[in-house]
Amino acid sequence: MKSTIQIFTELGVRLAEFGSDERSRSVIARAVAENEWFSVEDIRYAIDAVRVQMLDADKIAKWLACYPAIGHRATKRVAVIMAGNIPLVGFFDLMCVIASGNIPCVKPSSKDHILEEYIEQLLLDIEPELRIERYAEDEEYDAVIATGGDSANLYFRTAFDGVPSLLRGSRHSVAVLSGKESKADLLHLADDIFRYSGLGCRNVSLVFVPKRYSLSLEVRKMCRAYHNNYLQCRALLTMQGVEFKDLGEAVLVPSKAEFPRFLSQINVVEYSSLNEVQAWLEESDDVLQCVVSNVDGLHSRCVPFGRAQLPTLFDYADERDIMQFLTSLD
Repeated sequence: MKSTIQIFTELGVRLAEFGSDERSRSVIARAVAENEWFSVEDIRYAIDAVRVQMLDADKIAKWLACYPAIGHRATKRVAVIMAGNIPLVGFFDLMCVIASGNIPCVKPSSKDHILEEYIEQLLLDIEPELRIERYAEDEEYDAVIATGGDSANLYFRTAFDGVPSLLRGSRHSVAVLSGKESKADLLHLADDIFRYSGLGCRNVSLVFVPKRYSLSLEVRKMCRAYHNNYLQCRALLTMQGVEFKDLGEAVLVPSKAEFPRFLSQINVVEYSSLNEVQAWLEESDDVLQCVVSNVDGLHSRCVPFGRAQLPTLFDYADERDIMQFLTSLD
């Protein structure tokens, strides 16, 4: 059987051609047809992000070297219940279970099952001996990794009570501007906000700016579902007499440090000192996924502008090490 590095490196090679052959173009078309929030551009971006950040042989070797317990424990069947808010959002969980030497029992989201099943088939083509099973509610599992909204998270806690579990609920991301950002930084910030229609936990929806700073963002044309969200948001804000800056596909709203209700609303908070922002980040850490900023030492999950949607093998969601969890199962 091929090694983890061989399997996933070969997957990266095959994904380099994604979108250039009839099979993968059909996959893209079907995925977009079944999920109105997905776009061709975002699917291609997600595939490329996975390929570059996670499927390089040297990167995988460096990552696996951190977990010497791999291969020294009995194989476990791990339920992997995936979200479907953005393309291939569950891929890394699948990769971790396989890399840890365990058996993934996958429940893809109905919103993203086409891409997930395509990747699984590629993996099985690369290594036919690889075991990837389907999740079934009436079966028992040695461990569970589950991702969903807060209500789903409450259900998971009850359903898997007593089972070693890594459960994720809702998280949000913010950006902190110093006022010295370049035009390129702001273009990258727009991507951190609008990529995947703002649906990911790594999408920025709250921006801290220095006092009297006028934030301007370039918004690309969004999908119909997002545009409808924008129209509803704008109408409600207008009815309520709330001040906002209309960007054409989204709105900027002067606000307190709180996350907006609408995907198309970006709340903007003015600050007097970075110390007060850092204090808020520390207090809000349990609801934060990442912080986009060029300010050094601001937060443990700080990333540069334009990198929010490019997590690496070491960027564990909620800062919970999946591999440590999987390699320490009894």
